[in-house]
Amino acid sequence: MCTTMMPHIKCRNTSYPDKLTNVKRMEVPEDKVKWDVIWSSYNPSEFTSPFIKGKVWADPEIGDENFKPCWNMMDGNINRLSYCGYYKIINGYPINPIGRTGLKGRGLLGRWGPNHAVDPIVTRWKNNNESVECNEETGKPILQFVAIRRRDSGEWALPGGMVDVGEKVSATLKREFLEEALNIDEKSEDEKLELKEKIEKIFRNGAQVYAGYMDDPRNTDNAWIETVAVHFHDEKNEHFGSLALNAGDDAESVQWMDIDKNVNLYASHYMLINEVVNKLNAHW
Repeated sequence: MCTTMMPHIKCRNTSYPDKLTNVKRMEVPEDKVKWDVIWSSYNPSEFTSPFIKGKVWADPEIGDENFKPCWNMMDGNINRLSYCGYYKIINGYPINPIGRTGLKGRGLLGRWGPNHAVDPIVTRWKNNNESVECNEETGKPILQFVAIRRRDSGEWALPGGMVDVGEKVSATLKREFLEEALNIDEKSEDEKLELKEKIEKIFRNGAQVYAGYMDDPRNTDNAWIETVAVHFHDEKNEHFGSLALNAGDDAESVQWMDIDKNVNLYASHYMLINEVVNKLNAHW
């Protein structure tokens, strides 16, 4: 399920988030985002970061004689399907299903077209002297979630990441949480095994809250992020409370963060958190 209500803001009218370059997007006004709006002078720059060129996990360039992608379907082990349904191919290039971004090319993304990610939303109630703490104004219980600070942008975010080729979403959810929120790569073999067993049990009963397009600052006209967000709630803090959070991989820090409407998060993670708040009738 992809929603056209997902905002298309953070992926336009800004500098592209590549630290090694100074790539500027062409400004796209709100009334010119949709492709069915005629805009004859639309001619954005094209950018694909040198960082991804030639990487084993990245697509070759469009036009490469050895690159014959099968769009809108499973391409071997590579998922080129979109949660938004069918996306257009124009002159060999996949077209962003939500609209113009002010930049052509692939940017920092490995795949042309949809780049599939996952976002585990891990929550618990905020406790004060072993009772759930409520907000004084709303009277509703305060929810906390595991948040990481991204190394690339310094913004707080969900501990998610990209789905590897041939990997199941359920496996990616566990792997990303283990890497970014628990720093499993720095553990001993015994510790790794123990953590994996704990997360296997804890992540057994998740509830999907979203699957679709993400308003990500890395998106371009020809490559974009789509995510599956799955919620894991520890009602009595019986399981997650025993885990020692420790930032690793793409995270520079990690913490339990209180949730309210003023929380400032990376990309569209704010909307994903809001879905969970509504589901649990928590303070916002």
